[in-house]
Amino acid sequence: MPKINQLMRKILFLLSLITVFSCKSDPKTTEAPSAEATSLMAGSDTLIYPEEKYFKSIRQITFGGDNAEAYWSFDDSMMIFQSNNKEWGMECDQIFLMNTTDSFKDSIPPMISTGMGRTTCSYFLPDNKHFVYGSTHLVDEECPEVPLRSNGKYVWPVYDSFDIFVADLEGNIVDQLTDLPGYDAEATVSPKGDKIVFTSMRSGDLELYTMNLDGSDVKQITDELGYDGGAFFSPDGTKIIFRASRPTTEAEITEYKELLARGLVQPTEMELFICDADGGNLTQLTFLGNANWSPFFHPSGKKILFSSNFEAEKGFPFNLYFIDIDGKNLERVTHGETFDAFPVFSNDGKYLAFSSNRNNGGTRDTNLFIAEWQE
Repeated sequence: MPKINQLMRKILFLLSLITVFSCKSDPKTTEAPSAEATSLMAGSDTLIYPEEKYFKSIRQITFGGDNAEAYWSFDDSMMIFQSNNKEWGMECDQIFLMNTTDSFKDSIPPMISTGMGRTTCSYFLPDNKHFVYGSTHLVDEECPEVPLRSNGKYVWPVYDSFDIFVADLEGNIVDQLTDLPGYDAEATVSPKGDKIVFTSMRSGDLELYTMNLDGSDVKQITDELGYDGGAFFSPDGTKIIFRASRPTTEAEITEYKELLARGLVQPTEMELFICDADGGNLTQLTFLGNANWSPFFHPSGKKILFSSNFEAEKGFPFNLYFIDIDGKNLERVTHGETFDAFPVFSNDGKYLAFSSNRNNGGTRDTNLFIAEWQE
């Protein structure tokens, strides 16, 4: 996704300037469940805020840098994620592999991207032996420049050098799924194992497309002006949830087009939209204001878990929220004071992976956590 990690850096920069927080919650420590109860959580001892009733236990996976977009293999035995941890020798985001029982306080996971360019949005294929991801390495082996502001406003880069690749778990690229000029990235795979949804600039705007796992049968499924991205299929593969900006006034439209012509988008105003897998029945799901993003379907397919700062006055905190797929019953799920985002349920619905600033010792680190889910 267009460098989400830059959003985290911006939030954390703001945090360094602000010393007074409202509605502050003191964290509680949870006891580690027994290995008999769940081996995935064995030995866990980390932070859950008192109001976080859906978390039975929680385990921290990474301990430094910006770590995000952790996605489960189809059999829930592995995860892939992106990190720019300088302690691991990273200059910008690369893709790493882990078993779901791993943690990396004193070790480094295997890197399974090329180590060249900037990478983003990895996702397992159904065989659990290959994955898709976006990378800029064909255009430049160095990390591309990351603009954080344009005319005083916070922006994301959407590099036209991003294309989507397939690699094996040793990092060998075995296929290239996109090769048209312009941005192609943010690929995720249907739980049915038959389709990929991704964001592309090939129409001149940032729209959603679907394709087969081999890159064939590409179909455009959105066509409204604005950035459409971060899309995920429902558990049964029939629907897609995504984030979008929708400039409406003449000034907003002009600004959007001028930024896009420079390979930039402004992500501070986004809402969630839901549609059928073919783009039909498109509906705006949230009308909250500020940035509503990183949506993911609850295993029931009836609710969406997403990150938002709509309750924030100065850009933070970001917390996780539930909302029904008809836009009703909004509920706050996490209660941090900084940043919680990228929620992803395991395929069996027992665990939630997400990224958070909790338990980072007052640094700017954003780490991965796995929570044992309860309802």
